Amino acid sequence: MWKWEAEEKPKAVIVIVHSAYEHHRRYAWLIEKFRSSNCHIVMGDLPGHGEQTRGKKIHNESFEQYKEYITLALQVAVTYNLPIFILGHGLGATLLIKVLHKLQIEYAGVILTSPWLQLKKQPSKWTNALAKLPVQQKINHDIQLKELTRNYDIYQQFIDDPTYHTIVSNDWYIELQLLMKSILQSTESVPNVPLLLMTAERDKIADITYTAAWFKKQELSEYQYKSWKNCFHDLHQEPEREEIFEYSHAFINNVLRSIGYIV
Repeated sequence: MWKWEAEEKPKAVIVIVHSAYEHHRRYAWLIEKFRSSNCHIVMGDLPGHGEQTRGKKIHNESFEQYKEYITLALQVAVTYNLPIFILGHGLGATLLIKVLHKLQIEYAGVILTSPWLQLKKQPSKWTNALAKLPVQQKINHDIQLKELTRNYDIYQQFIDDPTYHTIVSNDWYIELQLLMKSILQSTESVPNVPLLLMTAERDKIADITYTAAWFKKQELSEYQYKSWKNCFHDLHQEPEREEIFEYSHAFINNVLRSIGYIV
């Protein structure tokens, strides 16, 4: 787990949970934007991701390990004694939705970007069928960087990333499917805390119609939903990321004002 601290008086601490297959270095720009806006940041790599993937060619981690990682990150954030915001992207957002009710700490707000509730980008139908067989095998989710962002600079920076791979076990893939299904079928709302949900209109990975339908069922007093025109899945990597960051930052400042902070 890593911590990046604001140079001036901090107003909040932000815990970031990344998506499947990626790692914290993909968030360097976002981390610096929040840090320079007087926020501390707590972030690490999900189990089995980042440097942990070197020499490891398949994702077969238990999703319980991912949930335990989120709890650990929040325990670090609590030590700052500041309002906590949790930001989850992709699978990270999906995991947050699942664990929010179980968290034993108080948090000020939640930001979800491009959650995986129904996938557009799936392994082939043949692979899906094989995944149901009781035989361990490798499945290639095959999410390409060019499907995640239109930002050519980001593409050039990470195209040869040796720690990015999308090979998963069938157990992992089945657990992902069960996680998404359980959220869509749940009749229980997420906790009533301020929530910002952002999706990408040209998302090639997640089906945003399911995300919007899920959001309509939530019982929230303070919430915002923003779908970004022309954007791909990785919103904070997109050419519009300055505007997207400012939208997120405004949400955080509004929540802080509502609980009595001067920002």
